[in-house]
Amino acid sequence: MTEQLEPMPTDWRRALAVVAHPDDLEYGCAAAVAGWTDEGREVSYLLASRGEAGIDTVAPQECGPLREREQRASAAAVGVHTVEFLDHRDGVIEYGTALRRDIAAAVRRHRPELVVTLNHRDTWGGVLWNTPDHRAVGRAALDAVDDAGNRWIFPELTEQGLEPWSGVRWVAVAGTDRPTHAVDATAGFERAVRSLLAHRTYIEVLTDEEPEAYCRALLTGMAEAAAERFGGRPAVAFELFAR
Repeated sequence: MTEQLEPMPTDWRRALAVVAHPDDLEYGCAAAVAGWTDEGREVSYLLASRGEAGIDTVAPQECGPLREREQRASAAAVGVHTVEFLDHRDGVIEYGTALRRDIAAAVRRHRPELVVTLNHRDTWGGVLWNTPDHRAVGRAALDAVDDAGNRWIFPELTEQGLEPWSGVRWVAVAGTDRPTHAVDATAGFERAVRSLLAHRTYIEVLTDEEPEAYCRALLTGMAEAAAERFGGRPAVAFELFAR
């Protein structure tokens, strides 16, 4: 019998989602975020880049601001109003102390109990190679949670008035092939479709399908796949690490 997914913890008030690019959260997470904000939880987004290298036909100096606007609209569709960008270069984000420091600073500013990030492993399901940006940001997010609580790792953050924060209790990784927990996607599904559809410029270069049909089919497939291990309920799956 396939092992069932556990419900995600609910005894928290603030979350910080940390990913590499605009649209990373919308390919699967947005229905969970919509449900959380409906419940009065505060969710903030932190993006390492502005996705400026993501559209071959649009030069980076034009693409970055465009994708930033789409990301802000996308976040608003699921009740997220704080969206920050770190301005690491899209496509060449490097895992290292600079990235860890930037994420740790954000963790100290926002003081979340839950951090959400994207698949940090080499592959998607052992089949498709993951991008360097996703791997770098996912790993850095996991590490920065501990960095944020240690005043001696990045002492300059304390000097800037960012006191250590050791209150992160979990890191939830989306897009993993090793999920352990899930969130019911039913209530937030329609807003998740609108959230992904807000990245219309990017989506239109990915597929020849009608954009809304593409978004709906993609998110339906993901939610139904998770439902097989979540009592038949459409769901967003996460691999949950306790801190």
